[in-house]
Amino acid sequence: MNPMDHDHAVDAELTEALHRLPHRPAPARLVGRVERVLAMAPAPRRLLWRRAWAPALAAALVLLVTAPVVFYQRTAATRVATATMVNEAIADHLRIAQAQRPLEIESGDGHRVRPWFEGRLDFSPVLPFVGDREVPLRGGALAWFLDRRAAAFVYGLRLHTVTLFVFRPDGLPWPSTGWQRAGAHDVYRDSARGFTVVMWRAHGLGYALVSDVDPREVLDLAARVGGV
Repeated sequence: MNPMDHDHAVDAELTEALHRLPHRPAPARLVGRVERVLAMAPAPRRLLWRRAWAPALAAALVLLVTAPVVFYQRTAATRVATATMVNEAIADHLRIAQAQRPLEIESGDGHRVRPWFEGRLDFSPVLPFVGDREVPLRGGALAWFLDRRAAAFVYGLRLHTVTLFVFRPDGLPWPSTGWQRAGAHDVYRDSARGFTVVMWRAHGLGYALVSDVDPREVLDLAARVGGV
């Protein structure tokens, strides 16, 4: 293949590859720098430089233009998935708080409430916090968390309801950033519609704590519930 045919083949392959990628204009300053570098080179060297470096330069331009787009798309998808978990926790909490008979087992004894779930779930819920005088355990109920069954433990905090959901954590869109330390575990905290949700993983299970009390109180309670 003569040099001209080789150049045309390279141009065709690059053009086809670029058309398959998202189209965003390269920054004007970057284009200007490339044009100035090419213009400064003598004509014979310019042709050799083009043959040797055109593919690498095109690839670099594609990365510079598309990398922010890909990063933004992935970040946006993660935010949407995380919001799905947060909104699910709030909706499940409201279903329990607004139900006429929210509890299927009413007891302040965690050693009675936790065993009630045996045979009713495909996992054994671990309940590190069985309540105390300030945050008494009221009882529990079966619930759903997205596509899976969950154990709901219901507590009282003054005149507020606090719900702890325990579920299998596998396959869920857990957030990749925004975690903070609370007691013995890293947790993710978010707020929506006046409710605070704190989520974490421990004991091979997933946990979501929900209430409409002050966000700092929910976080402090998550540290206690998490098994500190």
